[in-house]
Amino acid sequence: MGAPLPELTGERADLLASLDKHRGFLRFTARGLTDDQAQQRTTVSELTIGGLIKHVAGTEERWLRFAVGGAEAMRAEGAPEDADAWADQFRMLPGETLDVLLERYRAVAEHTDSLVATLDLDGEQALPAAPWFEPGASWSVRRVLLHVIAETAQHAGHADILRESLDGQKTMG
Repeated sequence: MGAPLPELTGERADLLASLDKHRGFLRFTARGLTDDQAQQRTTVSELTIGGLIKHVAGTEERWLRFAVGGAEAMRAEGAPEDADAWADQFRMLPGETLDVLLERYRAVAEHTDSLVATLDLDGEQALPAAPWFEPGASWSVRRVLLHVIAETAQHAGHADILRESLDGQKTMG
């Protein structure tokens, strides 16, 4: 384990509190599931609870690599390179377990939290060239974190629907 994080206040504390709340919803949705349940499709989509946890962990990891080192760092190790690799980031593959996916997500979250404690929130990186980004645009670390929060919240909601379809359990209500 690394050195303890400094006590965060203000904007950094607010950003991490929001992110952690949505991470918690996603983890809570997976509580008590078997590996078979975590990889079961319960709607017409391809999404599964285990696949969503895997995707959100990978997304958070890649965007924080971007925040630190730009587009090239984001594409480094583990970035999906083709359509099959892209689809696999949403699936529990043979040999993957929910416990392992949750542990990886915990480790990614811990690393993100340590970065948020130290990064300049105003620091910017040029976005990678992609049809969905304005050419030449940059994002600040703050904007990256807001994106990760939105992504996590959206997928926590997806997971909640999948869980309710699976066994009637839901995160809230």
